[in-house]
This record gives sequence, C-alpha cells and structure tokens, in this order.
Amino acid sequence: MATSAAAACSPWQIRDGCLMVGDEVLLSRVAPNITLTTLKDGAAFVGATSRSSSSRHVFNIGVLRGYRFLSLFRFKLWWMIPTFGDAASKVPVDTQMLLLEAREASAPASGTNVTGDEDADEIFYVLILPVLDGPFRTSLQGTDVDTLQFCAESGDPNVQTSKFSEAVFINTDTNPFDLIKKSIRILEKHKGTFSCIEHKKLPAQIDLFGWSTWDAFYNAVDRIGIEEGLKSLLKGGFPPKWLIIDDGWQNILHDTMDNHKLADVEGLKYVSRQVNFDANPKFKGSGQGKPIELQEFCKSIKEKYGVKYVYAWHTVLGYWGGVSPTSEGMKKYMAKIIYPVQSPGNLSHVVCGTILCVEDEGVAFIEPSRIRDFYEDFHRYLASCGVNGVKVDDQNLLELLGSGYGGRVALTREFLRALEESVVNNFKDISLISSMCMSTDYLYSAKKVAVARVSEDFMPTEPTFQTMHIAGVAYTCLLAGEIIVPDWDMFHSNHYTAKFHAAARAIGGCAVYFSDKPGEHGFDVIKRLVLPDGSILRARYAGRPTRDCLFSDPITDGKSLMKIWNLNKITGVLGVFNCQRGGIWPPIRGAPYNPPSESEPFIISGIVSPRDVEFLGEVAGEDWLGDCAVYSYTSGELSRMPKKGRLEVTLGFLGFEVFTVSPIRVFDEKYQFAPLGLLDMYNSGGAVEVMNSSLDSSGRKIEIQVRGCGRFGAYSNSKPRSCSISGKEEDLGYDAENGMLTITLPQECTLRTVAFVY
Repeated sequence: MATSAAAACSPWQIRDGCLMVGDEVLLSRVAPNITLTTLKDGAAFVGATSRSSSSRHVFNIGVLRGYRFLSLFRFKLWWMIPTFGDAASKVPVDTQMLLLEAREASAPASGTNVTGDEDADEIFYVLILPVLDGPFRTSLQGTDVDTLQFCAESGDPNVQTSKFSEAVFINTDTNPFDLIKKSIRILEKHKGTFSCIEHKKLPAQIDLFGWSTWDAFYNAVDRIGIEEGLKSLLKGGFPPKWLIIDDGWQNILHDTMDNHKLADVEGLKYVSRQVNFDANPKFKGSGQGKPIELQEFCKSIKEKYGVKYVYAWHTVLGYWGGVSPTSEGMKKYMAKIIYPVQSPGNLSHVVCGTILCVEDEGVAFIEPSRIRDFYEDFHRYLASCGVNGVKVDDQNLLELLGSGYGGRVALTREFLRALEESVVNNFKDISLISSMCMSTDYLYSAKKVAVARVSEDFMPTEPTFQTMHIAGVAYTCLLAGEIIVPDWDMFHSNHYTAKFHAAARAIGGCAVYFSDKPGEHGFDVIKRLVLPDGSILRARYAGRPTRDCLFSDPITDGKSLMKIWNLNKITGVLGVFNCQRGGIWPPIRGAPYNPPSESEPFIISGIVSPRDVEFLGEVAGEDWLGDCAVYSYTSGELSRMPKKGRLEVTLGFLGFEVFTVSPIRVFDEKYQFAPLGLLDMYNSGGAVEVMNSSLDSSGRKIEIQVRGCGRFGAYSNSKPRSCSISGKEEDLGYDAENGMLTITLPQECTLRTVAFVY
C-alpha cells in the first residue's frame, strides 16, 4: 500500500485489509495490489499495480455491501442514466460516478427520506469517481460476489502500463452536493485537464428562447420550411431569438461499395460523408432575380424575424460517416477509412445503431494533424455566412477510434481542444453546444465548452421516454452540471407532455428551445417560459434531485416522486414530478407502454419542504431566521412555513408542481417580506434580480428589480402603505389571510424597480 505524507490528517486508510473512511469500513477484502494516495484536503486516489503491462486492466478493489448507492453509468455510448442499489453486484459496467449513503456505526438504521429526519446529522456520503489517469480512462463495475472493480483502458493496443496511481478519486462529506462540488474542483486543480462551469464564459444564446429544426423537419429541412416556422412563431408573439439549423443542411454523399447493405435510409445516413462546406441545394434558390445562398438566408431571417443567433449542426468529423476522401474539397484533411472498435463496456449495454452502421462500412476519419485546419476552415465558412455558432454531435465516437492515435483520452482531448479553439476564433465566443458526449473522456477534457447535451434525445413518438428524460437529466447533472451547463434538448410546445417538460426545463438551469412544426405551437406553454422580449428566466445552476431522491428510483419503484431543486438570485425553486409508470430503465425505442388507465389513475403522494432546496441560505442572507414563503404554481396557493416545515403534495400520472421557495426577510423587527416573482411563469422567482431595503423619513422602503411583465407577487405580513413601479405609484392587491401581495407589471420587459413603502 502506498500512502502520502498527508495520511495523518486524512480520513482514508487501508487497515487490516479494509478501506476505511474514519472508523467505518467502506470496502472489505481489499486486494493487496490496491494503492491509496491521500491528498491534503481529505480526498484520496485509489490505484493499482499489475504484474504485466496492457492497454486494458480490470482490478478488484474490495467488497462493497450495505450502503445505499446511486450509480451514474453509460447505458449507451453517448448517454448516462442512474441506477440504485446497496451492493457492488448492482453497480453496472461503465459506471462513471458512485455516490454512497453512509451512517456512523452508532446511528439508527437508514430510513428512506432524509428530509426532516431527526438523525440526519448522523448521515455522511462517500463519492467514488473513476477518472482519467494519464492516457487511460477508468470506470467502475461490480461482480456477482459484490466485489467493486475499476476498469482502466487506453483504447490503443500500443498504449500500455502496469501501474495506476490516480485511477479512482474518493472523498467524503456530510452534504452530498457540497461533496460533489468540492471534489470536482479538487480534480480541476489537481489534473488541470478541464475547467468547472464557474470558470467558463457562457454563450449569449443560453438566456434566450430558441427553435431547432430537427423534430420539425428532420433531414428534410430547407430554407422554405424554416421561414414558415419563423413566421408562425412570430405571428404567435414569440419569435425565437436563436435558431439551430440541424442535420439536413450539408452536402453529403454515400461513396462506399456496399450500398445494397444499407437500403434503410437511416442507416445510409450514418455512413454518408460530407463533400464540402457549402450548404446543399435545399438552401439555394432565387429571390429578386438573384441566387440565394446560406449567407443571404441567414441575413434575411435575422432582419425579417429578429433572429439574433444562428447555429449550424455538424458532427465531430463533419458528418456521421466523416468527410469524403474522394472529394476535392476534402482531400487536404487526409481522411482515411477506419473502423470503430467498441470496448467491452460499450457492448455491455445498449449498442446504438449508429455504431453498427459504421462498424460495417467504416468512418472517413480526418487525420488528427489536420483536424485544426478542418475546424478552422469549416467554421470560417460558416461565420462568413452569418452563422454564429455550432452544435457538434457524435463526439464520443472518438473513443472508438483511438487505436494507433495514442488512445481514446488523447484523441478526444486533441479534437476537443481544436474544436474549442476554432469556435472561439471564428465565432468570437464559445458558441458551442456539444452533444453525444457524456463520457468522462470528454467531461474531464472540457476546458472551454460550457454547454452540452446531457440526455438521450427528446423523442416525441416514444411514450416511454418522456418521464425518463426528466429523471435521467436531473441525475446526470449531479456530475455533468459541475462542468457544463446542461442542455435538456428541444421539445414540443404542443405535445401531450409539453407542460411536464416545460416545468422541468424551467428549473433545469438550461436553455429553452422547441422543435415544433410550423403552425403547431402551444403558445400557452411558451409564455410560461419565455418573456415577450424573448428572454427566459433561467435558474442559476443545473437542476438536480433533492437529497431524499438520491437513492430512490422515481421511475420504477412505484412510490417515489421526482423532486428537482435549484436556486435563483433571490429565491429557490422546487419541481415535483410523477414519473412513475412512464417506462423502465434504460430507454429503449419501441418498448412496451403500459400507462395508468382512467379507471385506475396512478396517484402518488409525497412530502416537500423548503429544506429540499439546498444552499437556500446563499440567497437568504446572514440575518435569515429560517422561515419561507412557498408559492405553488399550479394551485396558486401561498403558504408560510419554517425551513424544516413539510407540505404534502399529491400528483397523478405525468402530474407536476413547481414551488417558488422565498426566504422571508424581517425588517425593523415587524415587517416580513419575501418576493415571489412573476406568478404566471413556471420559475416565477427567476424574474427577481435584486432586492434592497432602506429606511428614511417616509418609512421602510423595499425595492426589487424585476424582469418581465404580468402578475407580480410577494409575501408580506402586512399591507404596504404604497407601491410604485419605476417611480410611478400603482395600485396593489393584498390578501390578509395568506399575506399575498400582487401588482401588475406593464408589458415592457426592461429591468424595472418595484418599491413598497411601509
């Protein structure tokens, strides 16, 4: 066993064949070749040694039993989902995060709900993160006899080693969210290969309403269809401020010899290749006697429909099958046909049809020494056409192509660095949405990219995907949300689950964009998310499961509600969803669907509390006494309760509720006040930017800076003497029974000051 000089102050040690955290046994029967390197901040690395060098190792760490856990694992090459258990045999292959709930030995047996428990202080949490160790990427998995293993692989037979010193990161804390946050920041500083989200600049479009062409048109997208969609959204009063021109705009061809194998159109797409940078003929036409090119099209829609940002889609290699080696426009990038090699981890779960196609026919892979030139040339062309950014798909494909190129980690990092630099150089901002990239190869290499998709696609025709989409994103954000702003994907504003999805995105801390077909919009849903000026009320962080949801399955256990929390600048927000009976893990296209019937509705009750919103003290201020005003979006009810207060909520199948949780401030020992925000928006508190208070001869004045228009609400224990908006006195409503104070903000969406005088 190897230990550092920091061991004296570390909670970690290997003693008598056990991995100990303090006085608790975390793992028993620890293998003799396992090493432990402690860090001065209380964390540690687990490593291992082997008698022989190899490009892939699987090491037994020790036996794990008796701890409830949450695992985030890759069920598909591109995406993570959660699973839950209490022994290593239930830890899936390709697990990228393992969070354990532990108790002091003297504490009572664990219950199922931490919120409000008398013995909650006895609980602590252990985080086990497989990370990148040099050119090797590690993951966790369990065996049938409850042995926890880590797998380390380079993805290149020529990249071998027999020793790992920093393969698995371990840390512990009494707050699970603090634990993950602090741990990722320790890794950021120690490894130096990635940056946390607070150290990144965010693209401008993230706080604006958007529209994607994908579900609206799929590959049939053209300039006429896009204009029809923009017209119909403008007519409804909500023109999008940014647009993604998704797959279907490029010039591609299928240039292999085995066309007869791929009669399926979808399969043919995945082995088709980009032939040049120009937009295809669907984006050409004539107008006023002259040809219309992509440049004229982008200029036109910005002028006519108020679009501020246009994003263009492409894959990490240009198109799904790469770039055409035979095309004159692509020869300089020295593409050659290579064949993906999937690891055992990839093959252990859902094997994506995208990969099966390119396994047969290969992918036209750009020579790594030319990838910077490729991105620079491509993005320079797009920028010259008025495109402002890119969405880049298929990024985890790189981990299958590392043989002969230094391996999966090295190749991912080289391509990602080139992509980040090109985006910044050509679009003057990190205007990049990454997608199909939820691997640790990518996450722990992301230095500049700030936005990435964190979920399987929103699939409007797959009924079993709807609830899993919400839950899967929330759990994935526990890890990914510390490194990137989550992209929850597009959805439909007129879908039967539109309100369900909209409420989740309102608290997700994510961009809001739809993919409606032209003329098929649910404007009543859109206006609950989007202000008339096209901005959205985005919460501050990535929406994550509440503490009492961390180890319960909100999809299949038949009893748990899905609760997601977030913070705004002045308030907290808590979403509650009935995700049960909507599907089973993992999401499989075409899976049998067995929803509740009208005669047997699937109704679940649960408890919510202001305590569910972590770090509420951050926005409450030092003098906060712990009481909150809790506003229910769907019922319109306002309640006052202490921080540890409890409120029952009952939801039917696909039901949801959003609670604004606003800390009550006390002024002059008698005036109690809590802003709620725009009452008709899902995330009402997102409209409140700043709150100040002053005392002068006129009395106690509370001033709030607010964005947006419509009904504004606040809690007050007494009615103010007067109210003004931007200095103009206004009428106000007051309900003495519940303390609800309301005013109406006029249509302008500029930042305004609302003042109440007592």
